[in-house]
Amino acid sequence: MAFTQEQIRSALKSVKYPGFSRDIVSFGLIKEIVSTSVETRVQMVLTTNDAAVPRAIKAEAEDVLRKLGVPNPRVLIDIHAPPAGVGSSGVGATRIPGVKHIIAIASGKGGVGKSTVAANLAVALKMHGAATGLLDADIYGPSVPIIMGVKGEPKQIDVDGSRKIEPTMAHGLPVMSIGFFLDPDQAVIWRGPMLGKALHQLMADVHWGDLDYLVVDMPPGTGDVQITFSQQLKVSGALLVATPQEVALADVVRAKSMFDKVMIPIVGIVENMSYFVCDGCGKKHEIFSRGGAQRVAERFKIPYLGEIPITPSLREGGDKGVPSLIQDPKSEVSQSFLAIAAKLAGQLSIVSEQAKKAQGLKIVSS
Repeated sequence: MAFTQEQIRSALKSVKYPGFSRDIVSFGLIKEIVSTSVETRVQMVLTTNDAAVPRAIKAEAEDVLRKLGVPNPRVLIDIHAPPAGVGSSGVGATRIPGVKHIIAIASGKGGVGKSTVAANLAVALKMHGAATGLLDADIYGPSVPIIMGVKGEPKQIDVDGSRKIEPTMAHGLPVMSIGFFLDPDQAVIWRGPMLGKALHQLMADVHWGDLDYLVVDMPPGTGDVQITFSQQLKVSGALLVATPQEVALADVVRAKSMFDKVMIPIVGIVENMSYFVCDGCGKKHEIFSRGGAQRVAERFKIPYLGEIPITPSLREGGDKGVPSLIQDPKSEVSQSFLAIAAKLAGQLSIVSEQAKKAQGLKIVSS
């Protein structure tokens, strides 16, 4: 007997996309279902560079259909590589028009200086001659407006007949943050759906123009915001920020695991607060130990992009809204950021070339 398309589609809702809690039906992977009294064929299309993903989906889907009792189940999957220059994040993810690379600056825990690193790296990339923007995706604790010294709700402009939000300019960079729309003393107590809506507006309703890089300050941890961001947007790569002590590095491993699951390549790791240089004696004091991030990089074969020292100027710059690179571009910490930014750009180029080589990948499971 032939099964209806609705019966087959309903059964396939039990098949989860690898690494996600969502099923393949809600992701929109199923393009065609043909069921007769002698055969049932399900056609799917997905975008990924990971050949293990379609194999897992095919095996589980055919097993589900056999248990349902459909005759001769066959699952066919057309696989296409992601566009050049982007990771394979987000099965239904989209690109931001005009933006070549989206870089997620992330950490497994708070307090590691991630926002400071994100802001200064954005400035450093601009100093290297790249058109760069800065997006604060830390919904619960937006600090980019303070670090960059900007406030006030952005203006709306007309772009090809649609109303868009114009990013606020700070030190020559277009900047966007949920903090622009909140009272400074207002606590964000939203749950999943509201978080997703806010993130979508920050990504889809902002007119960034033409950018080489959009640096995104991610919230700490591995929760709803990170998953939503990864699903909705094509991210070129993630840069992990860590401090040297072991307790902080354990969280870096968890962050890496999350990005692996959502198929965003880790393009590097940096160690913040590596050491402090005494003004009087010039000696380097390793307050939180040193070299831990490099050991993690070697363990997981992640590019190690450099270390950033603790300096009063870095903290003062963040408090005053003037990043260190703007205050004193020749300082030791500024030179560290410039060197890391150059390596980051190089790693993103490698990811882009790898994506180009994967173009045209087409596997039909039969």
